[in-house]
Amino acid sequence: MTLEVGGALCIGVIVVGAVVLVAGILFFIYNRLVTLKNRADNSWAQIDVQLKKRNDLIPNLLETVKGYAKHEKGVFEEVTKARASMMSAGTVENKAKASNMLSGALKSLFAVSENYPDLKASQNFMMLQEELSGIENKIAYVRTAYNDSVYHYNNTQEVLPYVILAGMLGHKKREYFEVAEGEKKVPQVKF
Repeated sequence: MTLEVGGALCIGVIVVGAVVLVAGILFFIYNRLVTLKNRADNSWAQIDVQLKKRNDLIPNLLETVKGYAKHEKGVFEEVTKARASMMSAGTVENKAKASNMLSGALKSLFAVSENYPDLKASQNFMMLQEELSGIENKIAYVRTAYNDSVYHYNNTQEVLPYVILAGMLGHKKREYFEVAEGEKKVPQVKF
């Protein structure tokens, strides 16, 4: 009888140990997925901050350029439209598209400014241009950080053992913040 109790106790310990091991693995997987998701969310928030800074700077830049280049109405409308799209975009994908459109519009604006030596020499314009350039560099940096976070999050969901549980836990792949093909081209301004 003591052997039977000892054997049952041994089996009970093994079963409890297996349950604890499986629960530990599940906790680890869940926590890893949540950590990576939160890292991607934080990286997107950093992009959002820089995009807001850029959006806040654009009206000042436009007013400065308007004073010198009154007949460049099309360029001003393009920048204003792109800024409005950026401000109203809700999803990561829509914000990425709007950001790319705004970057292209700003390139056109700076290309136009090349034709106005007085504007290029304006202290206010130079300061705004430098500030915008700094923000664009920060956007590029945080875009890279975001894409790295998304890469790790998406990659983790596709490898074992995460692939088994990621979908059941409600985790979905994220979109990268990419530059549109059309935005990679240098804008051409013709008069």
